[in-house]
Amino acid sequence: MEARSMLDPMHLARGAIFDLDGVIVDTARYHYLAWRRLACELGFAFTLADNERLKGVSRVRSLEILLAIGGVAADEVQRSEWLKRKNEWYLAHIATMTEAEILPGARGYLRQLRQRGRKIALGSASKNAPLILDRLGIAGLFDAVVDGNKVAQAKPDPEVFLRAADELGLPPSDCVVFEDAMAGIVAAHRAGMKVVGIGEAGALGDAEWIVPGLHAFVTPEMSASML
Repeated sequence: MEARSMLDPMHLARGAIFDLDGVIVDTARYHYLAWRRLACELGFAFTLADNERLKGVSRVRSLEILLAIGGVAADEVQRSEWLKRKNEWYLAHIATMTEAEILPGARGYLRQLRQRGRKIALGSASKNAPLILDRLGIAGLFDAVVDGNKVAQAKPDPEVFLRAADELGLPPSDCVVFEDAMAGIVAAHRAGMKVVGIGEAGALGDAEWIVPGLHAFVTPEMSASML
């Protein structure tokens, strides 16, 4: 395991707060297909490289970036309509999700934390988080779910993580955040929390731990129990 600390980050902390996309499940391709469809209807191309700019930001901000790429101006009424249509297309995609789409190690690590008595929250900008957790069959593993329906400020504002800590009944300093996006890492640090960066070191700033995925923390005993 490549990490800045070989110690499991939850060795001392009592609360774990997980981002959703890129940490527990990869729905980026579904977002991309929906945004690309909208861009196509508006008359311009939207590439995978463009989609990287939407990583970790809110739906409203994502639309702003997409419209800027296409040089498209619109009033609030039109923007609301486009957001609604994009979400309908996205929901059609995730409605087909199965439990097999959970990222490697995610289910095992969540169960491992629960066995150790840790509290677990989701802290995500996604307004569809509850549906996704249900489709993955892991909704019952979370003590709190804080998503885009509960907060007004998007990452890198720390609101989502502070709200999650509050719902867990823990001080921010007693929580560790698991994130794959720079905006989320900044938000977690602003909230006074340490961060596990999921992915490659070059894209994860000053996260205290960096691992390729949650499977890096699953113990051999837990892995064996899931066979």
